[in-house]
Amino acid sequence: MARSWRGFSKPGWPGEGWGNSVAGLLRGSQEPAATPVLSAERLYLRPPRASDWEAWSHLRETSRDFLEPWEPAWSPDALARNAYLRLLRRHARDMREGTGFAFFVFRHADDRLVGGVSLGNVQRGVAQSCCLGYWAGLPHARQGHITAAARRLLPFVFDTLGLHRLEAACLPANAASQGVLRKLGFTHEGLARRYLRINGEWHDHLLFALLEEDWRRQRRG
Repeated sequence: MARSWRGFSKPGWPGEGWGNSVAGLLRGSQEPAATPVLSAERLYLRPPRASDWEAWSHLRETSRDFLEPWEPAWSPDALARNAYLRLLRRHARDMREGTGFAFFVFRHADDRLVGGVSLGNVQRGVAQSCCLGYWAGLPHARQGHITAAARRLLPFVFDTLGLHRLEAACLPANAASQGVLRKLGFTHEGLARRYLRINGEWHDHLLFALLEEDWRRQRRG
């Protein structure tokens, strides 16, 4: 049965308390006391912290040419600390409101940041759906990290949040992104013309989706 995020409580998982702890973090130096950590074989996922800025900005800067063709246009201050803190505030607001959840992806072996995965546009009511997003830094691309991280996120989507449908969109030229979605069992559902503004221009996108019943059937299979 689908559950509304507000009022939903499970030990170790986010809610309004976590969003408030991020807000407190932005005013001081204390890290959130109880952030959800999703652990996979080689990786773990947790919400971003203010103390991650240096690692995040370095990875994004060294991967800029690799990432820009697939992302919205970067602002002039995209990697500045103040811009990063604004991003954290938006993440905290989205989590408090139950409309989005962002995670950084780290390697277990050395705690190195390798990329990020996120859930956005969480819809309740008759839709019960959300959108998957992800990125990997160039040094860590095509090593299976994002596929593993996104796979670890699926129980959070369908069990913890109780959603019915997970959607994703990618550029037709982005074969690597399509590969991630197909490995996760997503179904290609169509083409949306001039769907998103990427790197300053409107682009067609391929649309994919994974249903709760598809995921549960895969787990049994």
